[in-house]
Amino acid sequence: MAPAMAPWLAALLAFVIGLLLGSIPFGLLLTRAAGMGDIRAIGSGNIGATNVLRTGNKKLAAATLLLDGLKGAVAVWLVAWVLGPVWAGIAAMGAVAGHCHPPWLGGRGGKGVATALGTFLALAWPVFAVAVAVWLVAARLSRISSVGALSAMVASALEAWVLGGPPLFVPVAAIALYVVIRHHANIRRLLSGTEPRIGQGKDASGKETAG
Repeated sequence: MAPAMAPWLAALLAFVIGLLLGSIPFGLLLTRAAGMGDIRAIGSGNIGATNVLRTGNKKLAAATLLLDGLKGAVAVWLVAWVLGPVWAGIAAMGAVAGHCHPPWLGGRGGKGVATALGTFLALAWPVFAVAVAVWLVAARLSRISSVGALSAMVASALEAWVLGGPPLFVPVAAIALYVVIRHHANIRRLLSGTEPRIGQGKDASGKETAG
């Protein structure tokens, strides 16, 4: 049963719990434990699974993807259990914010796709299922990683509206929009036709490809 407290305090606590769990930099921790140094020194400089994959270690990348998603789901489940399900959406937003801007790393995190998907799983699994399906299909057809991620975010917001109306749509759409904004560099390259395809690596200017 959720403890009695002022709504503003419950909302703040939900966001902070999500932020703290979301800010665990699994990509950085795993690569350092494997003796690969600082993941932020290669590729895009992000701590997410896409950049971990650039080390060539697929197992570490898969583990990072799984753990980044899991921390988002755990944040939502924990807050729903401790404070009540009404605050779960705020915890979800906090988890994605924590991944993208971990305070322990000077706010330099990832782009939030895996963590966002984890929160969708905990908020409403059909939203997660639709997002993953769209991500895989869009990435396969376009051969561009960022197209898959961006398509998944749009699809998740639409599914949230159909499935749960405003109570579910608001947190999911807020997260999806934020992840899309985090991909601003990818969007610019997509519009200019310079976004590399999967397996191509960096573009001619040396900027990151996605995720």
